[in-house]
Amino acid sequence: MRASLIQIAVEEGESVRARRVRAGALVREQAGADLVVLPELWTTGAFAYDAFAAEAEPLEGPTFEAMAKAASDAGVWLHAGSIPERDAADGALYNTTLVFSPSGDLAASYRKIHRFGFDKGEAVLMGAGRDLVTVRLPQTTVGLATCYDLRFPELFRGLVDAGAETLVVSAGWPERRRSHWTLLARARAVENQAFVLACGTAGTHAEVPQAGHSIVVDPWGEVLAEAGQGEEVLTVDFDPAKTATTREQFPALKDRVLGLEPPPRR
Repeated sequence: MRASLIQIAVEEGESVRARRVRAGALVREQAGADLVVLPELWTTGAFAYDAFAAEAEPLEGPTFEAMAKAASDAGVWLHAGSIPERDAADGALYNTTLVFSPSGDLAASYRKIHRFGFDKGEAVLMGAGRDLVTVRLPQTTVGLATCYDLRFPELFRGLVDAGAETLVVSAGWPERRRSHWTLLARARAVENQAFVLACGTAGTHAEVPQAGHSIVVDPWGEVLAEAGQGEEVLTVDFDPAKTATTREQFPALKDRVLGLEPPPRR
């Protein structure tokens, strides 16, 4: 299976519209990959809180349309990162992930459960999601998580219980905590015996330098590929069957005692 993580730079001075066009072109360049991944809130920047309300869009808004077309043109499964979504019913904002099939159909959406900010920023501007979401690809079942979710291992346990074999994390992770990013990505891979594909942004927005360093980790915690800090596309070939063989060879998940209630799922 081939995955391409697009570590797009989010810089001030580039409009959301221009970045949307550029992201679509980058996705099209990954034709031949099985899965393409974009970062969290790449349209606005994850720390550009003042832009969330102004740039929020309905689920099937301009980014939805552009990314559906890009997925179809490239013939890839596209995890289109996340957007600031405005709920059509009550106007509430959510940090929402979109996943498209190679035909351009929406395969899944996920509203971020853990909001960052400690009673400010995203934590007060956006609503919290409730549902764990997995997506069945031909080669593997993918579990969805977003940025700050990475710090909450119980979410990933729930995704594994829901059948996830590969965990995809989109993020806008700050450079000042980059060591946590790589540490937690490897920890989530080891403890869940799953591949972790973690895609972050490059650049600086809202005066917050981004960590970059998108990373792919195998079920033993070995780093298969890691990007630098600038904009780049990280492409890696991996065998998703390794998740099953790892769990058979070292069946630690079978020895779980706590937290075995079935997770909420849609």
